[in-house]
Amino acid sequence: MTIQRRSFIKAMGVGAVASLAGCTQSGGTGQQQEQQQQAGVAGETLTLTTTTSTYDTGLLDEIHPDFEEMYGVTVDAVAQGTGAALESARNGDSDVVMVHARGLEDEFMRNGYGVNRRDLMFNDFVIVGPESDPAGIQGMGSATEALTAIAEAEATFVSRGDNSGTHTKELNLWEAAGTEPGGDWYQETGTGMGEALNVANQQDAYTLSDRGTFISQRSEIDLVILVQGPIEGGPEILANPYGIMAVNPGVHDNANYDLAMAYIGWITSPGAQDAISSYQVNEEQLFFPEAVSENPDFQQYVPEGWSSDSSDE
Repeated sequence: MTIQRRSFIKAMGVGAVASLAGCTQSGGTGQQQEQQQQAGVAGETLTLTTTTSTYDTGLLDEIHPDFEEMYGVTVDAVAQGTGAALESARNGDSDVVMVHARGLEDEFMRNGYGVNRRDLMFNDFVIVGPESDPAGIQGMGSATEALTAIAEAEATFVSRGDNSGTHTKELNLWEAAGTEPGGDWYQETGTGMGEALNVANQQDAYTLSDRGTFISQRSEIDLVILVQGPIEGGPEILANPYGIMAVNPGVHDNANYDLAMAYIGWITSPGAQDAISSYQVNEEQLFFPEAVSENPDFQQYVPEGWSSDSSDE
């Protein structure tokens, strides 16, 4: 997808936009117009590069109209794997990034491309496969033992192979299991999660999926969850947190930083977090909000392990 770029907004300072972020629509149309005029963003387009799971599940289509109406703007959500979404931002083709691979996010921030990161929401990963379960992994409490069993049985496993957040997690799991996958039984698709699930379904294969995308497609495929993530009592290693960051305008002066900060403020506000929590497919919750907390984790704003006394200074 070709991403259309806009001119850099210079109408106001960042602080004014940030103070507006998260406002509700309770004041009616007049208040909305006043917010838009004050922010100087009405009529602009925000380019969001994001992982396929947030797009394919329908979440963004559900919640974005509120933000677009509030600020009189358009959100262009470009669905890519996490690696590709961050690469687009590195190249200056994005204003804000919503992804789910903390290690890749930390690298992005350490290299100066991303600023003002926030924890956004979470779900978890699950290992799915055919009901016949040829590797016998159903109900295992260890994701790494399940992958080892799949490898030893040489049961077909479908990998996204696309440097996405899910692919990154999968590779981390294989490493933790002490197994290097390969051979005819291990198939890389180079596709998004939805297509990888379809391929696994066609081949009676196993795959690693985020819970949200699996739930959104479960009625169309015959795969079942065989190893649960922590939401259903499975291992914590299958946790799947999402973060959001603005692209650093000091690196890319065409980044729409004012609107990016308004968006970050809005999507981490109580109202938008409630909307994320309320979103369901087939009467099942797909994402769990994490931005609003009585005891906020300030480590979310910087690369993990960073401090003012660290070597990253």
